[in-house]
Amino acid sequence: MRVFKKYLPLMIAKHVKTFFKGRIYVHGRGRFDFASGHMVMPLRPDDAHRDTVQEVNEVIERLHDKAA
Repeated sequence: MRVFKKYLPLMIAKHVKTFFKGRIYVHGRGRFDFASGHMVMPLRPDDAHRDTVQEVNEVIERLHDKAA
């Protein structure tokens, strides 16, 4: 599990894209799981989790588009 001391969407997206499956923790945001190179929405997400997952997944998509 990787711990991020700050919420930096680009850095988190690069980690998720590179390691493909695992778990991260972001101080002030909580724990997140990722699989298949994208963050997975928790079963009962609060607003902060929902926003974080959507934003990081959008950054991952932009990274995929930029690489192609």
